[in-house]
Amino acid sequence: MTSTASERRAFAHKINRTVAAEVRKQVSRDYGSPQLSKKRGGLHHPLPLTEVVEPVDFEEYVSSHAPGVEPGPLRQLTEFPQDDLELLQLDKECTTLEPPLPEEEEALDPRVRDALAVYTDDWLVIQRKYQRYSTTYTPQNSESQRERQRGLVKQTFELDEAAAAERQDDQDDAKRRSVSIDETPRGSWASSIFDLKNSSPDVLLPSVLERTAAEDMDRRNTEARLQGRHSDLLGLYPPPDEDEAVERCSAPEEPKEHCGQRIMVKCLSLKFEIEIEPIFGTLALYDVKEKKKISENFYFDLNSDQMKGLLKPHTPHIAISTLARSAIFSITYPSADIFLVIKLEKVLQQGDIGECCEPYMVMKESDSSKHKEKLEKLRMQAEQSCSRLGHYRMPFAWTAIHLLNIVSSVGGLDRSDPDSDSERKGHGTWNERKKKGFERMSVGDDMCNFATFRPATLTVTNFFKQEGDRLSDEDLYKFLADMRRPSSVLRRLRPVTAQLKIDISPAPDSPHYCLSPELLHVKPYPDLRVRPTKDVLEFPARYVYTPHTTYRNLLYIYPQSLNFSSRQGSVRNIAVKVQFMAGEDPSQALPVIFGKSSCSEFMKEAVTPVIYHNKSPEFYEEMKMKIPANLTDNHHLLFTFYHISCQPKQNTPLETPVGYTWIPLMQHGRLRTGPFSLPVSVEKPPPSYSVLTPDVQLPGMKWVDNHKGVFNVEVTAASSVHTQDPHLDKFFTLVYVLEEYSFPFRLKDVIITEANMEGELKASMAALRGALLDTCVRFLHQLLNKLIQLIVYPPVIAGQIVNLGRAAFEAMALLVNQVHKNLEGNQDQHGRNNLLASYIHYCFRLPTAEPAMPPAGTQSYEMPMQYATLSRATARPSSLHLSRSKSISNSNPDLASTPVSPDEEVQRIIGSKGIDRSHSWVNSAYAPGGSRSVLRRNPNSSCELKQLLHEELALQWVVSTSTVREAALQQAWFFFQLMTKSMAHHLFLTSKLDIPRRQRYPDRFVDDIAALVCAISADVASRYHKDVELVERLNSSLAFFLNDLLSLMDRGFVFNLIRSYYKQISNKLHTAQNPSSLNALRMDFTRIVCSHEHYVILNLPCSTLSPPASPSPSTSSTTSQSSAFSSMVQDQGVATMFELSVPFRQQHFLSGLLLTELSLILDPEGEGVFFLHKKAISSVHSLLCSHDADPRYSDPQVRAHIAQLYLPLVSIVMETLHQLHDFSDSSPARVRHASAHADDADPDGSSTISQSVAMAIAGSPLPHAKANPFALPTVAGRQSSSLSAECSRTLLVCFLWVLKNADAALLERWVSDLSILQINRLLDLLHLCVSCFEYKGKKTLERINSLTFKKSQDMKARLEEAILGTIGARQEMVRRCRERSPYGSQENVRWRKNVSHWRQNTDRVDKTKAEMEQESVVDGNLATEASLIVLDTLEIVVKTVVASELKESVLGGVLRVLLHSMAGNQSALFLQHCFTTQRALVFKFPEMLFEEDTELCADLCLRLLRHCSSSVGSVRSHASASLYLLMRQNFEIGNNFARVKMQVTMSLSSLVGTSQNFNEDHLRRSLKTILTYAEEDLELRDTPFPEQVQDLVFNLHMILTDTVKMKEHQQDPEMLIDLMYRIAKGYQNSPDLRLTWLQNMAGKHSERGNHAEAAHCLVHSAALVAEYLNMLEDCRYLPIGCVTFQNISSNVLEESAVSDDVLSPEEEGICAGKYFSESGLVGLLEQAAASFNMAAMYEAINEVYKILLPIHEANRDFKKLATVHGKLQEAFNKVYNQSSGWEVRTYFVIFSIFQSSINCILY
Repeated sequence: MTSTASERRAFAHKINRTVAAEVRKQVSRDYGSPQLSKKRGGLHHPLPLTEVVEPVDFEEYVSSHAPGVEPGPLRQLTEFPQDDLELLQLDKECTTLEPPLPEEEEALDPRVRDALAVYTDDWLVIQRKYQRYSTTYTPQNSESQRERQRGLVKQTFELDEAAAAERQDDQDDAKRRSVSIDETPRGSWASSIFDLKNSSPDVLLPSVLERTAAEDMDRRNTEARLQGRHSDLLGLYPPPDEDEAVERCSAPEEPKEHCGQRIMVKCLSLKFEIEIEPIFGTLALYDVKEKKKISENFYFDLNSDQMKGLLKPHTPHIAISTLARSAIFSITYPSADIFLVIKLEKVLQQGDIGECCEPYMVMKESDSSKHKEKLEKLRMQAEQSCSRLGHYRMPFAWTAIHLLNIVSSVGGLDRSDPDSDSERKGHGTWNERKKKGFERMSVGDDMCNFATFRPATLTVTNFFKQEGDRLSDEDLYKFLADMRRPSSVLRRLRPVTAQLKIDISPAPDSPHYCLSPELLHVKPYPDLRVRPTKDVLEFPARYVYTPHTTYRNLLYIYPQSLNFSSRQGSVRNIAVKVQFMAGEDPSQALPVIFGKSSCSEFMKEAVTPVIYHNKSPEFYEEMKMKIPANLTDNHHLLFTFYHISCQPKQNTPLETPVGYTWIPLMQHGRLRTGPFSLPVSVEKPPPSYSVLTPDVQLPGMKWVDNHKGVFNVEVTAASSVHTQDPHLDKFFTLVYVLEEYSFPFRLKDVIITEANMEGELKASMAALRGALLDTCVRFLHQLLNKLIQLIVYPPVIAGQIVNLGRAAFEAMALLVNQVHKNLEGNQDQHGRNNLLASYIHYCFRLPTAEPAMPPAGTQSYEMPMQYATLSRATARPSSLHLSRSKSISNSNPDLASTPVSPDEEVQRIIGSKGIDRSHSWVNSAYAPGGSRSVLRRNPNSSCELKQLLHEELALQWVVSTSTVREAALQQAWFFFQLMTKSMAHHLFLTSKLDIPRRQRYPDRFVDDIAALVCAISADVASRYHKDVELVERLNSSLAFFLNDLLSLMDRGFVFNLIRSYYKQISNKLHTAQNPSSLNALRMDFTRIVCSHEHYVILNLPCSTLSPPASPSPSTSSTTSQSSAFSSMVQDQGVATMFELSVPFRQQHFLSGLLLTELSLILDPEGEGVFFLHKKAISSVHSLLCSHDADPRYSDPQVRAHIAQLYLPLVSIVMETLHQLHDFSDSSPARVRHASAHADDADPDGSSTISQSVAMAIAGSPLPHAKANPFALPTVAGRQSSSLSAECSRTLLVCFLWVLKNADAALLERWVSDLSILQINRLLDLLHLCVSCFEYKGKKTLERINSLTFKKSQDMKARLEEAILGTIGARQEMVRRCRERSPYGSQENVRWRKNVSHWRQNTDRVDKTKAEMEQESVVDGNLATEASLIVLDTLEIVVKTVVASELKESVLGGVLRVLLHSMAGNQSALFLQHCFTTQRALVFKFPEMLFEEDTELCADLCLRLLRHCSSSVGSVRSHASASLYLLMRQNFEIGNNFARVKMQVTMSLSSLVGTSQNFNEDHLRRSLKTILTYAEEDLELRDTPFPEQVQDLVFNLHMILTDTVKMKEHQQDPEMLIDLMYRIAKGYQNSPDLRLTWLQNMAGKHSERGNHAEAAHCLVHSAALVAEYLNMLEDCRYLPIGCVTFQNISSNVLEESAVSDDVLSPEEEGICAGKYFSESGLVGLLEQAAASFNMAAMYEAINEVYKILLPIHEANRDFKKLATVHGKLQEAFNKVYNQSSGWEVRTYFVIFSIFQSSINCILY
């Protein structure tokens, strides 16, 4: 024991701590000013962080550091795998059993040949085999997280155990209470229950009493800690925010044929009142609004076998495909105006339609007796007609079904009874519930969903007879429109009664037995003998923008009208026969016409229905044909007009030809389609007529009506071969003329020859912009293939190579742009059109066979295997004549000057690469800069004529100007992806994948790429504020392109391209009006580039850092910070690895960029607005997540190397400490560490009690008022934290990830180099981590699950964005593409994270019990793992500082973090390891607790005691062991353990006074365990130690007795407070314990809102402290004892009852609490003032501050003085304003107290 004087000095020293201002000066001097953060380069400062370093030469490094032969786990980190790129030939899925191919196999038309190549070639996909590991295609979302979280072990938490026990005990709680309180005599309670001798201890820990060397103990603890750890930290953390995932892409869908919503119509039966003849039906869909027939016809035959037998002679062979009775219709544009029209026809007979319908209207089968004879007569007539005229038909009747009535409730169909025909007897299907239906008939198209509706079976009962003069489609549309009116004309007509039963339902996805429109069998088709369903071809109402992917070549003929009124002779019953002729001989009619129903599959002729006695008939017929694959000029449609003799007359033939006309199908290389008005010849056409049109006046021919157009017919084609667009047709025709070299060729009025071919071809390419977009899209694949072929194989005309590169590039750029502009809805989030993306991904390939050569060259060319770029004929600006000299400078040229133009920048990149360009063809006569546009060559020469697409694209893009350049920029992604695939395909074709990357591509191409990237970077930098959408797309396209290039080109070169981009953006940032949006662009760019699947390898994780070879040696700034623990020179290498030093940024280039971005954004001086914080942190989080989920990196050794890439993150987070969100919980229910320190916090800053006040009232003897020098800067800044809770939490989890995975030895070396301030900052960060990831318990999770205020918060977030407006216009595109907020404002949508636990928000708020359970399991594991990582790091710090002279302050910090982690809700697993670490720490450094800081000892005792009363047995065992060893060590130092004894007693008093759920039974077991240890400790058996332990234990029993008494009065607050007062009075001789109980009372009063009483308790506490401070030393500015407080409390003199003769404050362990100090006194007084303020006792506040002001004045703490005077002013104002005079003062005080109670309830 030391002398009194020295002890007094030590005590005084504790009071006179360094004031805050001095500490701040010290920090600023030692740790660096805030400006330092702009240059966080650490040890090397040749380049600030805003400058990008020159990257290491990647290829050089990799080749010179070849990995060893042994295939260890690190081998995969050195170079990309051999099979990185793979070329896949994927089979095209064929939906039909037979491939859709033309029947002709030879001499195919070039159009058909090209189309078939597109439609039948396999998909060619070139992919990066390992790309699935990148974040681009594999998002770390909730589903993948859940997958990784399976099989987690549930951690045991006392919090959950206690909650479960509470629920268990709730049922018999009342019964137990009545027994314990009412029936048990109070006097006997303690003696009967606390029989410690008979109670049982917990399990003893085996090694506690053993003496072990510190090294062995540490090793054993470390091994135990590393067992069973969760390897995947981020798998336990919520996945990265998808809103920030700019790199996310999905592979485009395979191109497939368009398909609308499909409905199936089954025709079940057709019955008339009389059955006398066969009736034939036709179904088709019509859109009334668009006035368009939207499907082809479907023909059905529901006749009985008897009726079919009547036509047997005319249909000898019936194909099964014509027996279909069900059809599938496709509807692309559902609308309320679509009708299913049913037309009926019958065999032609004498009489007009009305006469033929009459029997069906008046006769009934049931009246057969009445009409027997008439029926027989009719049957006889029908039989005769069928046998003679069975080949001909006549119109009969029709009806229509309004589809909207089927799919919506408007029609009111009674679907419960499928056969119901209720309310339909009178007027057909359209007449149901008329009034209601018609009121809602203007319903929008959104109601018309034909994909999901209830199937309906309809019985159509009414048909309308056809009218011979109103058969056209125009008339039909009028009828259909009329049907929808309430006063329909059709209603007044007499119907043809019949019963047609049909079934309408949504079509199944894969219907069985289905035939395609070409009659191919659609899979699945199990049995070819089953009656088929027909897939009906749709004619969409509007354009459908989908490229063709299958061969289809169909022709539809629609005869419309004929005018033979001027034709002489008997021409009344007119039939039109249509034939598809291959030549002029009648035998050349082709069997290509599709049969209708119950007939042959294909016919040679088709005949229109006949209208009786009509010389000018109208037609509604549709004739469907197959177009032959090789159409010639002789193919034509022949129309023959016949007069049909209905009555059998002698010498009168059945059919008499009365006219002829024709349509030549091919003319000038085009298929002729459209409406025609044709003259009709009376005579047969002359020979060779087929190549001419009927419009030509042939000599000697007779024409009806003087050669006028009397026959109207429409021809349409549904063809994936013939474009039917003049511009496209001309382009394709010219290309085929060129390929076949068929000069001269007539194209309309122009004769194409070799002389004008080039001009015509270029003109046709330019004219493509005039083509119909729909057609361009449908033939997109052929069109792009042809343009690419013209670039790759420049055509040879008259022996000259014609370079069409520029024209083709322009055409392509404009086409792609047009597709984008018009199809905005078909884009991904990056603005990439899916049709174009799928073309590149699946269809595009480099053409590998040259087109046919001119006739002069007899040999055909083999697939070229060597590529020589012969012709680069486009002029190139002189500015692009780039430097070709080999660079001999060994320094970075960018240090010398800033480039002034993109071109100069390009030269820098290329110059610094040092590529030998001696073999370049720059001096060649054929260089692109040359004036010649063509190269002469001998057509017979064997020289390979081929250009590489990627080279030509790059060149054309670089030299493009004005509109073409703008068009290419708008859709840069397309050309980038095209170049990328071309480059990769080229490597496969030339087998260059195995050669060094520098030799893969010629220098010229490399130059062009550099120029291109520079120019586009400049565009991004210069146009970011004008063309926001464009720049967004351009930026991401460029990033994806560079990402792709990393897999193909020289990676060092690509790094330099990235650097050039960075420089362009950086240069602009200095002058930018809105740097935030430019920063956001750059961060998106970085994130996309870093999403490469070999990101780790690209960062050279296995490289050792070396200082850069810069022109001037880098000046080290190590002198500014001296190491805290060693006098040796700092380890340069290690320090460099943990800083964003130049060597780090060079070697780990991408990682350096990413972390530099993060560092600059988090710079407190910078412009980092909140969405930028989120972006930067999310980027790092996303990458770390992908590493954790990546199976390639599961080996710990590999992980350690990956962690090296993120080591500077540790320093960045340490520097950001003061900006992080404060996760400390201010709830008084739990004893927690409070971050707010008395020197800097403003405790009275609000009307509610401050955090530190609450903690003090709660009786926490924790160091929240201690002026801890190292924590001050943190806390000062913490008041204005700039990072949200979510960002802070994510940043901290990334920080922990690095600490978890980094090599421990490396961390030790780094810690050993840190200064004392930095170490303490690290400890403060670990302290924050413990709070941040603390487990919140199941209850909290359940409470959060019930919170549903997302919507209001979302509106608030929108408002914030609108006000900030930092990246405004960006919102529109992103919202349109992804329907999300631009800042990913999830952070604002979630609830406040500092109040409650949070999770990624989902649309579904409520979760199942199993999900909640799993969530708590995951949360528990995360909390455990985070705390264990903190523990590992603390061990590293302890290990490092053992040899240090300054270890005391650091070890104190370590113990504080340890104590803080014990204070929270921790799992039993963590606590076991935490206690072992704590025991080792106390074993190694006992002086830290017993000679230094009393507070630490007090805190530790409190924590241990709290865990001694834990409900978890293992926790109690460890806590008891720790407490016993603490006593033993204290005893061994000074032969007694007074300090521990005092602190344990105080702690127990504090615990029992404040803890609601304190369990004395558990504590009794722990006390018994401690006794057992004392009894079994053989070494100390003969010392007074066991007896002292026993005394302490019995003393603790006394306190427990008090506790039990207090528990009796738990429900009676007045009795409880009275009891506490008496307990406090009983500790009059023990100031520490009295102070504890006074504070317990203050806490109880405060809980109940009795602020005045709480304030008086605090005043008494302050008086007690003042009394002892006065006894210790005489300070004039301190109160002289209790007397000073008499003005506030009249009975305060009670605190002076203890004097020197009773107790000496110098005694060990007495007055050792932290409140027995000047700062403690200040804290108590401030808390008292706060309580008086809440109690509205403003006069008392003045009295308190009278005592406080002299102390602040003596310390010259002006900030506090300003605060105090401000508070006094507020108090006096309130007194003045609220009291109108002294006479109402009494009333006012009572009112104030009442009001404060109300406030308490409210808050």
